[in-house]
Amino acid sequence: MNNAGETQEQPSELTDQEVCDYLRQHPDFFIRNARQVEQMRVPHPVRGTVSLVEWHMARQRHYISELEGDMSLLLEQARTNESLFYRLLKLQSRLAGADSLQDMLNRLHRWAREMGLAGANIRLFPDRWRIGAPSDFTYLALNRNAFEPLRIQRFGDALHYLGPLHGPELLLMLPQGKAIGSVAMSMLGGDGDQGVIIFSSRDPQHYQAGQGTHLIQEVALMLPELLSRWIERV
Repeated sequence: MNNAGETQEQPSELTDQEVCDYLRQHPDFFIRNARQVEQMRVPHPVRGTVSLVEWHMARQRHYISELEGDMSLLLEQARTNESLFYRLLKLQSRLAGADSLQDMLNRLHRWAREMGLAGANIRLFPDRWRIGAPSDFTYLALNRNAFEPLRIQRFGDALHYLGPLHGPELLLMLPQGKAIGSVAMSMLGGDGDQGVIIFSSRDPQHYQAGQGTHLIQEVALMLPELLSRWIERV
């Protein structure tokens, strides 16, 4: 019996960390207490409670399902990347085999048409490429000052733009284009200061903001080196 004035010390409640530490230090706990473990119940949001074994199995099934989903995504990405690789390899092989600049531009255009597009066009900044008279390719020139408002409006801080262009913008970028519904544009070169590659579609919904830009980005990085075979850089 406690003396007067003394208070009986109550045992402190175990913390989650203390329980976890104990189980790590005694890995045979569940073996020694198998019967009690089977009787343990865990709260369940739908069924009220489930056994600890059922709860663990449900977690394992969920984990396996997540792994299967991740694996499916990885396989899909691998297939997409493989398709992208072979498209780029095919295009690079075609362009490298051109015997003139016009032939190269024609091959690029045909490659785009094979993908169901209206075409592909290149516009170059004259302060980066020598395409002035008497060159036969002055029509490739894109005045940087005239392009700057469009770049600010459509590209912002990005190197790519996917979507529609209105009348004056189309006249600037594709003066010979007809019935263009949407475009995918990318600035040429690693710094985006060489010019612009434009893929065009007659479908207004074909190119939209948020779509992937990896293909056009790789083409935009590839082209300056190929173009330099035929055009001198400034």
